[in-house]
Amino acid sequence: MVVWLACASGVLGDTPLLAPVAGAVADAPPPAPWAVVLLPNQTKPQSRFVSAVVDGHAVLRISADNSYATLVHPLPHGSPQGHTLAWRWRVDQPLPKANLREKSGDDTAVKVCALFDEPLDKVPVGERLWLKAASTLAGADTPAATICYVWDAHLPAGTVLPSPFTRRVRYLVLHSEDVPLATWVSERRNLDADFLQLFGDEAKVVPPLVAVMLGADADNTHGHSVAYVSDLVLER
Repeated sequence: MVVWLACASGVLGDTPLLAPVAGAVADAPPPAPWAVVLLPNQTKPQSRFVSAVVDGHAVLRISADNSYATLVHPLPHGSPQGHTLAWRWRVDQPLPKANLREKSGDDTAVKVCALFDEPLDKVPVGERLWLKAASTLAGADTPAATICYVWDAHLPAGTVLPSPFTRRVRYLVLHSEDVPLATWVSERRNLDADFLQLFGDEAKVVPPLVAVMLGADADNTHGHSVAYVSDLVLER
């Protein structure tokens, strides 16, 4: 499930579109405008996002322990098409009980997500009601289309499927058991092409990108996971 945080971030001149996701001080939270976002009225434990040093490089350590949280970086409203998202990541401790096809198993050791402001007239009527309810609970608009790149313990790379909670979130599995644990992998994704692949059944034009989000959750499978992300860059 995605819950949106209402805030703004400006981009001037050659300023990077994303602030660094990790700082130089170990165990420190990510620098602003990165912000942790929880479920409305959340009482369950929070997943943790802290800076760490691995192999001499500043990276973000993401850990979940029967917990939920996301880390969101907002973008200026109406950020145009033509984005590429690049990053490095690795999983040190996966979630063996995860099953993204079922609500009871909808957990990820790490996900990197792109949130789009898809026009509501492109969204099926029934799902507009879900968006309205989610926005009311969050106290802010919930983006209508979210792509989450995930590292799953079982599903083969290339698997595409909707979240079992809402089709407003769709998963693209990039890695599974094909990569050994604690192994860095570099990614580079054309967000326009991926949006049209995952949401092309609804919209033929890529809507504005409004945020980038990281996450890890283990609240459904009651597990524990550890992953790392670094060198997260959004290019136009």
